[in-house]
Amino acid sequence: MEEAGNVLFSIGPLEVTGRVVTMWVIIALLALVSWLATRNLKDVPGLLQNLAEMAVLKLRDFFTDNMGRENARRYLPVMGTFFIFIIVSNYSGLLPGAGKLFAVPTSSLSVTAGLGIAAFFVTHYAGVRARGVGGYLKSFLAPFFIMLPLNLIEQVVHPFSLALRLYGNIYGEETVTEQLGELFPILLPVIMQVMSLLFCLIQAVVFTMLLSIYIGEAVGED
Repeated sequence: MEEAGNVLFSIGPLEVTGRVVTMWVIIALLALVSWLATRNLKDVPGLLQNLAEMAVLKLRDFFTDNMGRENARRYLPVMGTFFIFIIVSNYSGLLPGAGKLFAVPTSSLSVTAGLGIAAFFVTHYAGVRARGVGGYLKSFLAPFFIMLPLNLIEQVVHPFSLALRLYGNIYGEETVTEQLGELFPILLPVIMQVMSLLFCLIQAVVFTMLLSIYIGEAVGED
């Protein structure tokens, strides 16, 4: 993991690491797949369009449970982007060469912190859009004005918890898998890889589920 995370080159004062390059590749591949799936939409969809439509419907239904149907429809593009990027980044750690030729983006705190900060701004943008600036600011006084400090602290804690939870789980899972693979190189790595399929999915689900709850609270959805 350390080799792939080293600095590869610099753009002015900015250092570009293996994790950054991996993230760029994932973003480019997701953009390409999205373009291929939507460039020629048909009433009778092909395989790629059909898979894309199924993914959209499943994600919309999942978010509807946490933030209501209208909000799920409105914020599905950004919520779906979070989910797909995170799950693809997580699963990239299961590919041959992970940790040597390339690094898993979500095993870096800088990447998960960026996701947490983006989630923070999305949440408050949604709240202001739904309630207006005045109405949204008043919501921090609920249920009593003395709750204002606690409500403000809660908003600051949200992005930190999202970033640290995702980073800690993915980095920890990679580290444990690597160490156990060195101790028991015959069968255990295969078992850990199978378990990682579920584990990586759960982390993407948890991140976006919490974010959908935060947005639902910000817009006033019970």
